[in-house]
Amino acid sequence: MISGIGLDLVELARIQTVYERNPRFAERILSVREQEKFQKLSEGRKLEYLAGRFAAKEAFAKALGTGIGTKCTFQQIEVLNNDRGKPILYFQQKLVNGFVSITHTQSVAAAQIILQEGESK
Repeated sequence: MISGIGLDLVELARIQTVYERNPRFAERILSVREQEKFQKLSEGRKLEYLAGRFAAKEAFAKALGTGIGTKCTFQQIEVLNNDRGKPILYFQQKLVNGFVSITHTQSVAAAQIILQEGESK
C-alpha cells in the first residue's frame, strides 16, 4: 500500500546560481557517497546531478510528510544507483521501500517519490 507521494521540480539555473556562489552547497545537499560520484562527473553533468538529487530529496521529504528540517535533513537522505542505473533511496542509512524517478531537461530537474508501507525487499 502506498504511504506517501512526493514531487519536486527545480530550475537548473537556480541551482547553478547557488552552487556558483557557494560551491559548498553540494556538500550540504549530497551525502559522502553522492559527493564521490559528483566529483567524477563532467562539469555539465554535475549541475544535472546536483539538481536531480536536490529535487529527489525534497520530494522524499514531502512524501514522508515532514519537509526538510530537523527530522529529515538532506544528509539523512541518499539517492544512489544500482548496477543498472536505477535510483535507490536510503533514509538514515536504511533502504527505503519505495520508488524514485528523476528526470531533467535543459532548464529543469524533477523527481517523484512513491513510498510503500512495510520493509523494503
